Amino acid sequence: MQKSHTEFDHARVEFDEIKKSAGVVFRALGGAPTKRVEAAVPRDYYARRKLLDKISGAKQQISLAWQDETSLRLPLSIAIFDTQQLNKELYLWLVALAAHSPTHFNHWARDNQAAVTKVLAIFPTLRPRYARLAAAMLKLRTPLASLPKSLQPLEHAVIQAILYPETPIDFPVASYAPQAIYLWLYPNENIKANPFNASDIDCEEEQESSLMTPQESLQARKKSQRVEEDDSKDSLMVFRLENLFSWSEFSRVNRAEDDTEDDDAQRVAEDLDIITVAKGSRQKTAKLKIDLDLPAAIEDDQPLGKGIILPEWDFRSNQLIPERCLLQPMLPKDSQPLALPVSLASAANKIRQQFQQLQSIKNWQKSQSTGDEVDLSAWLDFHIESKTSLAHDTGLYLRFQSRQRDISTLLLSDLSMSTDAYINNEHRVIDVIKDSMLLFSEALSAVGDPFAIYGFSSVKRHHVRFTLLKNFAEPYNDHTRGRILSLRPGFYTRMGAAIRQASRILAEQTQHRKLLLILTDGKPNDIDNYDGRYGIEDTRQAIIAARRLGLVPFCITIDQKADQYLPYIFGSNGFSVIVNPSQLPTKLPQLYHQLTHSSC
Repeated sequence: MQKSHTEFDHARVEFDEIKKSAGVVFRALGGAPTKRVEAAVPRDYYARRKLLDKISGAKQQISLAWQDETSLRLPLSIAIFDTQQLNKELYLWLVALAAHSPTHFNHWARDNQAAVTKVLAIFPTLRPRYARLAAAMLKLRTPLASLPKSLQPLEHAVIQAILYPETPIDFPVASYAPQAIYLWLYPNENIKANPFNASDIDCEEEQESSLMTPQESLQARKKSQRVEEDDSKDSLMVFRLENLFSWSEFSRVNRAEDDTEDDDAQRVAEDLDIITVAKGSRQKTAKLKIDLDLPAAIEDDQPLGKGIILPEWDFRSNQLIPERCLLQPMLPKDSQPLALPVSLASAANKIRQQFQQLQSIKNWQKSQSTGDEVDLSAWLDFHIESKTSLAHDTGLYLRFQSRQRDISTLLLSDLSMSTDAYINNEHRVIDVIKDSMLLFSEALSAVGDPFAIYGFSSVKRHHVRFTLLKNFAEPYNDHTRGRILSLRPGFYTRMGAAIRQASRILAEQTQHRKLLLILTDGKPNDIDNYDGRYGIEDTRQAIIAARRLGLVPFCITIDQKADQYLPYIFGSNGFSVIVNPSQLPTKLPQLYHQLTHSSC
């Protein structure tokens, strides 16, 4: 009996090689703009199918593709075929199929067959690619004649569905899953042992069982977030909080209500425990108990007032829910006036000199009553009008003079716990954020533009922390520097509420142009229902509301996956990704100059 094929390592294609093009193709072919395209964890497929174990004689970790409401998950790598070209084509085929496939299946085989038919009808140029993939895949399957007679009917139906997707197939009832079908998408992180048990399988029933236990999922989270370099005694461990592989992402839970406080406390403790730092600086947080009964969740900052009630957008009901969030203005506790750090002195001096020059920039002012030169364009218009009608002299001269800058800016920075991650063995994300705020302040103080700085983090919708670092009425001085330097990472990233409050503050300024800069290291995220599409949609609506107020929102991020969700929130020209986080302190003033010099 023929054995199941082994993978072709020489032709392997990694997900990292195609992830950018996969995201572009997915959205270009009609995929949801808010859905992430990410790598999937391999499923122990054959271990669940003892009957086919006996046939194939092997247990393999097979990379399959599936999607849910928030993400499309593609294999970490594909080495199914003996050429890299075919393996790459399989990636792109799965992307095209996902753009037109249901998130949940009623009948797994029929729904996949219908999706294939739909894609080939909309994009006929994909037919040759599909034909190549189908032929190559069928060569890898155990020959029909080699299977026991009891298994042959289902295998025959599967082959017919692959070869002739437009033809209705009568799939027989079976008590087992067929061999892996790489050209199809699988249910959400769950492969039911019997997807063909009945023709009217309900998607709720289809997803009752799971291939991973919660304990296995937690171990996968911790394993995937930790990278150690054994050759150095100061090895680096990398952490991305918002990208944690969470068991809750794949569990069918009701997210219409908030999680319980006990669940929140446990999850916060786990996430803080997963945060990794450079060796020799590790924090022991495994036994940390977060008491969410505290009015401020953590007594590290000084509350200002009783809080501000704000609405929040619920995409499920397509409406703004009033009085949904409580935003608590905060002031850094025990901050002391401090001078600019010596390490920033040289960069600050250079930036101040550059921005001071903006004060003395002169431009030609047109249509002036008096001036240095004749405005030929204005004179010609006046001359033509005087021949046909009674002309009015509106100004016939050019004047070379300084133009007053008329702009105010609010910098809103993410202070969530993910900023506690180390970007190298010396500096954390929060450190470069602090340096960025300081150099940004030096630049705007030098040019004289009014500005304010706030930070934010959150612990559910009842406690959105809004930290005051500098308001518009305050001067930039050692008190401001002391507040910035005293900052510590907070919790999560409920971005919508913070943007709404920042928009209110900025809209009250009298300048003609108002710039709202948002500095973050990840996507919107919190521990109740504010994850995935919910957080993205709420943030997008907050940005839309800011534009209606006449503000100009712009996001600056160090998240290398930001192009998967920020275009939907801010627009294609509304954000910038800083590839090297350590360059953020000097890049931020440069971006400000680029955003403002043409309009001031």
